[in-house]
Amino acid sequence: MPGTEDLCHPETVRVAAVHQAEAEKIAAELAAIARTGMVLPGSITVRRTRCGRRNCACHADPPRLHGPYWQWTRKIAAKTTGRWLSADQHRDYQAWVDNDRRLRELLARLEALGAAAFDADPRWERRPRTRPGQPPEPERQPPDHVDDDRLTCGRQSSQTPFAQLRPKREDLSSSEN
Repeated sequence: MPGTEDLCHPETVRVAAVHQAEAEKIAAELAAIARTGMVLPGSITVRRTRCGRRNCACHADPPRLHGPYWQWTRKIAAKTTGRWLSADQHRDYQAWVDNDRRLRELLARLEALGAAAFDADPRWERRPRTRPGQPPEPERQPPDHVDDDRLTCGRQSSQTPFAQLRPKREDLSSSEN
């Protein structure tokens, strides 16, 4: 779009050529989907059913089921909603559903590329600067064990323990029969 800023700031974030080339391929596919103009979330499935008449061929062995009937379904606010489609509608809308599925795959790939470029940033490997004449700060290591130290950052707790938090001690060594 003319007049839009480049949000990636290529002057500050260096992206590997391999990642950039892959991102450009994904952008081209996204543009192709956008040119079609329509995306329909959900899925279209074919249904074949049995009726309630006993003498119908759908109850024979082997059964000849009624259909095909096409059903579009999707989730909205954790509830499934759906509509029955005609054969013409199925042909028309299946491409839209395929566009949605492909769009989600492309976005997942683009997110993975962004995460890989983020992790590959050489600035993560920099050491913190120190003042001249000062020794560098030692790198902190995670504790070998997780205990009360983790909750109090290695310092003695300033709070007195609550009575209900004291462990219950029972003598289980002697059993009365």
